[in-house]
Amino acid sequence: MGERFTLRIDDWITLPERKRTLNLHLFKEIAPWYDIVTKALSLGRDKAWKRTLVDFLPRDSAPMCVDLACGTGDITLLLAGRYRRGKIHGVDLTPQMLERAAQLASAENIHYSRQDMCMLNFPNACIDIVTGGYALRNAPDLDQALEEVSRVLKPGGIAGFLDFSKPKDRLIQRLEYSMLRIWGGFWGLLLHGNPAVYIYIAESLKRFPDRQKLREKFRSHNFELLQSQRFYFGIIEILIVKKKI
Repeated sequence: MGERFTLRIDDWITLPERKRTLNLHLFKEIAPWYDIVTKALSLGRDKAWKRTLVDFLPRDSAPMCVDLACGTGDITLLLAGRYRRGKIHGVDLTPQMLERAAQLASAENIHYSRQDMCMLNFPNACIDIVTGGYALRNAPDLDQALEEVSRVLKPGGIAGFLDFSKPKDRLIQRLEYSMLRIWGGFWGLLLHGNPAVYIYIAESLKRFPDRQKLREKFRSHNFELLQSQRFYFGIIEILIVKKKI
């Protein structure tokens, strides 16, 4: 991953452009291990959570879907299977992730492209469904990403997100942060010789809005909450929101 990751994560995560650079280098390093490590970090539950996310989505016959920060394409492929007559766009900032997705999760109705979730290359109000697995927490600028999701969704369009969830209680926040640092640091050291690779999860969550503030952000960007479900003792949450008409 190079010398830049001997620096403190704080040096790279606080400003949008630096976080964008961090994501490019971090997920380039992670790409070959991504499916293995998500399974390990979730104790084998990651795929079940993603299936639940897709099950919560509407039963449209042929929607236009965008999977943000698609990674190796697991949610993208689930969307392609659910909406066989739909058009599924998997977008990611990292070329190495897109290469893995094209190898591991291809289908006739899937198209992969390199895009920044803060600057999506889609016209206004053309998308029916947006998804993101561990996407918004990694956005260089969360408000800008939510504005883009709102922009590209049709009125009444649905967005579904799976991510780590931050409680409002400060003590529980500290416990969650410490646990994620220890568990992520172990896998970073084991797989990459560098604990910071997955300690990033804890650091990014530390700067992410808590559950209440995240819901307020959705409302401020013209969304209403339809459904939520938490897993893993509340550490993981699915949120389903609708763009107001």
